[in-house]
Amino acid sequence: MNTSATFALRGRTLAFRDDPFRVPPDQTIATEEDGAVVIAAGRIVEVGPAAEVLARHPGVAVEAYDGGLIMAGFVDSHAHYPQMEIIGSYGEQLLEWLEKYTFPTETKYADYQYARAGAEAYLDGCLSNGITSACVFAATYPGSVDALFEAALARGMRIATGKNMMDRHAPAALCDTAASGYDQSKALIEAWHGRGRLVYAVTPRFAITSTPEQLEAAGALWREHPTTLMQTHMSENLAEIAWVRELYPDAPDYLGVYESFGLIGEGTNFGHCIHLTEREIARLTESGSAVSHCPTSNAFIGSGLFDMKGLRDCAAPIRVGLATDIGGGSSLSMFDTMKAAYEVAQLRGYSLHPVKAFWLATLGSAGALRMDDRIGNLAAGYEADVVVLDLESTPLIRRRMRTVETLSDALFVQMILADDRAVRATYVAGEKLYDRDQASAER
Repeated sequence: MNTSATFALRGRTLAFRDDPFRVPPDQTIATEEDGAVVIAAGRIVEVGPAAEVLARHPGVAVEAYDGGLIMAGFVDSHAHYPQMEIIGSYGEQLLEWLEKYTFPTETKYADYQYARAGAEAYLDGCLSNGITSACVFAATYPGSVDALFEAALARGMRIATGKNMMDRHAPAALCDTAASGYDQSKALIEAWHGRGRLVYAVTPRFAITSTPEQLEAAGALWREHPTTLMQTHMSENLAEIAWVRELYPDAPDYLGVYESFGLIGEGTNFGHCIHLTEREIARLTESGSAVSHCPTSNAFIGSGLFDMKGLRDCAAPIRVGLATDIGGGSSLSMFDTMKAAYEVAQLRGYSLHPVKAFWLATLGSAGALRMDDRIGNLAAGYEADVVVLDLESTPLIRRRMRTVETLSDALFVQMILADDRAVRATYVAGEKLYDRDQASAER
């Protein structure tokens, strides 16, 4: 990839100056009606008014996006790339979903070529939806991790992933052991972690599919490699929580299981977290752990309603990222995901401000992955992962935008009405990897 050339993007810009859950949302965004973003060596050099910025970079090549909104690429904090092919499968809740759809599909990923094709399709789907970074579950097989990392490395993407560690309550073909899960994960860390923009995530699937011995091994692995992430699932479904209670009767609650094996703290990313106890909420906050809100999945599989106000818009907030959770999640679109997050919040009597939603889908998710100093914002020094949005991508949106008065209003229209057609271009480390017009012509 050639990311050495200096160039500029020109159009309306959107960046964050602060956390909109701490400061009035409209005060946290910085925008220029006619802005410029200078990019060199895969990083953002400068953002500001086009006339001033371009005058400081005479002769720089400019890609102009009239009517476009230039912002940081979306960050998906929780997804399962092998499950992309089962999106929209009918009629089950979590535990039945795993047995009927997920496990049979993931066994196919023992075949490296099959896994590589799935990885290519998944990452291309991300880029066409403006997702430039993601934290992803692979399958149990090390080759499924190799396939995703190889495809991500070729695109220059910042992707975190890891092999599922699970040694019980799953088909034999998908199970490892405490020892083999540790050994295979360690070998993958040594092979991939820190290459390009790749990050390894220690990945015990969830407490039900890991014995205490395996969770102990996962905790040891994470302590030995503290710059890796740790991802798993927690408190998604009431039947799941009851089963965890049976399997770990001495634990005070679901989080207490992970806590006893050293699997909480900075760098942990717990998917779902819908049905939390007061103790769990307090410990998540105190430990600096993060949770991923998966609204389309939680609705589609019938798991419950995430408490955004109680966990994030409160006196002692937890780090929260926004996630598609493909394929229990029903869309790769961050617009669909933000819309679902808004609707879930409404059902709990809380209105999720559009600036907060866009922050969750960028800097919030980056913070959940311990990467908010590198990705998730359109600011000097950040990695040049950028998406250009068309704010009038459909006739309905074009008509609706006639009545919009503020940028916040415009963002809300996008999160409710837009889809992948709103993504004009996606840049990864300064290289354009998706162009809507070119993609349309090829179709």
